[in-house]
Amino acid sequence: MVINTNVPALQGSRLLNESSSMLAKSLARLSSGSKLTSPENDVGGSAVSSRLDAQINRNAAAKNNVGNATSFSQTQDGFLQKVGKAFDRMSELAVMSADVTKNDGDRALYNKEFTNLAAFVTNSATKDFNGVSLFVSAARDVSIDSEGATFSMTGVDLGTASYTSATGATVSTTTAAASALTAVKTAITQLATDRATVGANVSRLSSTNDQLGVLGDNLSAANSRIKDVDVAEESTRFAKYNILVQAGTAMLAQANSTPQSALRLIG
Repeated sequence: MVINTNVPALQGSRLLNESSSMLAKSLARLSSGSKLTSPENDVGGSAVSSRLDAQINRNAAAKNNVGNATSFSQTQDGFLQKVGKAFDRMSELAVMSADVTKNDGDRALYNKEFTNLAAFVTNSATKDFNGVSLFVSAARDVSIDSEGATFSMTGVDLGTASYTSATGATVSTTTAAASALTAVKTAITQLATDRATVGANVSRLSSTNDQLGVLGDNLSAANSRIKDVDVAEESTRFAKYNILVQAGTAMLAQANSTPQSALRLIG
């Protein structure tokens, strides 16, 4: 029996410190919902989770880009629909103006509506989306994944000869009306092709958007397995360490009182 070195108390203190440390870590995990409250908890997992977090954010940014590109293309198609209706009416006016039973006064009225519709088409060609021109022939590259890959979105130009020939025509005479009809029919054919192009762009972007959504879900699930705490498992661990801390505290108190029995030998 010794007084200066209380070995049981030293062991009890060490074990109590270990249990208290584990209890603190368990409490931090439960309160934060994350297993990675400190890098030493899982060094490799922390590195992987950090890279996954970055990829998830890049994937979300790409999904946002695709969504904006889809809105851009849908806006294009909205204008093209109205242009198509304008050309439909212009073709009717050309046919009606070519009627030999119409006089020049009638044709002047038809021509007024025809030129107004042509001006509408010309004006539509200048429209933009957030400062970006809607109708240019150049393709636009859209970022479609977290690694910066792009999809080249085919451009549509309302300023091509197929359109300007129609918008520059008149129906003031029967001869002009016949020429205008030919030009408008060509424009209608070109418009059908351009709307199909825009539709193909939207279809591709829609598929890419769905793909990015699935990828985002899978990346998040993988990241969750690394860093998110299993509450059921961790709460069991917390209860264990809580009991150990309470037991360790009680036993340390008991160990500290043991040397007092030596007083009986000298009392």
